[in-house]
Amino acid sequence: MKATHPMARFLQGFFHEYLAAQRGLSLNTILSYRDALKLLLRFGSDRMGKPIDELALEDLDEKMVLAFLDDLETTRGNSTETRNNRLAALRTFMRYLAYQDPMLLPQCQRICALPSKHTQHKIVEYLEDDEIGALLKRVDLRSRNGSRDYALLLFLYNTGARVQEAVDLKLDDLRLERPFQVKLTGKGRKERVCPLWPETVAALQNYLHERERESSPVPSVFLNANGQPITRFGIRYLVRRDVALTVEACPSLKCKKISPHSIRHTTAMHLLQAGNDLSVVKDWLGHADLNTTHAYVEIDMKMKRRALEASQPPDIKAARKGACKWLKPSVLEWLDGLSKTAKIMCSAAPSPATPGS
Repeated sequence: MKATHPMARFLQGFFHEYLAAQRGLSLNTILSYRDALKLLLRFGSDRMGKPIDELALEDLDEKMVLAFLDDLETTRGNSTETRNNRLAALRTFMRYLAYQDPMLLPQCQRICALPSKHTQHKIVEYLEDDEIGALLKRVDLRSRNGSRDYALLLFLYNTGARVQEAVDLKLDDLRLERPFQVKLTGKGRKERVCPLWPETVAALQNYLHERERESSPVPSVFLNANGQPITRFGIRYLVRRDVALTVEACPSLKCKKISPHSIRHTTAMHLLQAGNDLSVVKDWLGHADLNTTHAYVEIDMKMKRRALEASQPPDIKAARKGACKWLKPSVLEWLDGLSKTAKIMCSAAPSPATPGS
């Protein structure tokens, strides 16, 4: 195929017009798409021996994309999930190209038809009641950032907010008078409102009162030690640190790999265990698809324990007695008698007629 489609014009429209303006995707999602295409262009440049600015869309055929996906796993050591995420980003780009220029449709269809790899289904980690309680008790409120850490952990557990939603949270999004609530902006810039516990409101008020002493002009709610908005990596660090410090008081945490998203899973599980309908939990967490929320039912150990208790185990003693019955002499005597009876019946039976009789 003749290379007639330069890359730059389509890339600009894809990121600025399509992803940002039309679809309204979050910055993190757009950056993820950017990274996928950046890696593909670098790989294509090395493979074809030409500068990136000379690559054309026709150079990125299905063979090139397949080789790129294999390179992600073999050379870069990416997981299967990362490989599939990169492929998903490329599919989105190809669909955009097909819409922009129908001449590219056959090439785009072949790339979109490339299958994702099967991934191992991992069990979602979440905290039991005593574990989340131990984690919150572990926070030292007398430390420099103790009030912030406690308010942040309690806020994540109360709302089930994604990490990015906590990072993006602004002071104006909080309603700390009755009815207590918070406005969260999730994926696709979709807004939802979650109620707040009085305990969460008290923790936030205590933290914000300490912030006022520093007269920070930053509108974000949660700040780092330098007075700047806390990052996703900062939240991940403090959660993992606090979990590590809580292991001694709560040994069961040692067997779990806990991240900030695990607290979101914990909120979902505890809402379900409290008897809330799936649709309520879906709206609480901001899920676009009910099937995403339904996945939590599969890992609800409390429901499974109740189901196990409701079904009685078999009568093992009776089963053993039945299984050993054939060893009793009376059974053997019956079998001996049966063979004697069979011999008598066979000798008394008339012999079959011979042919021609």
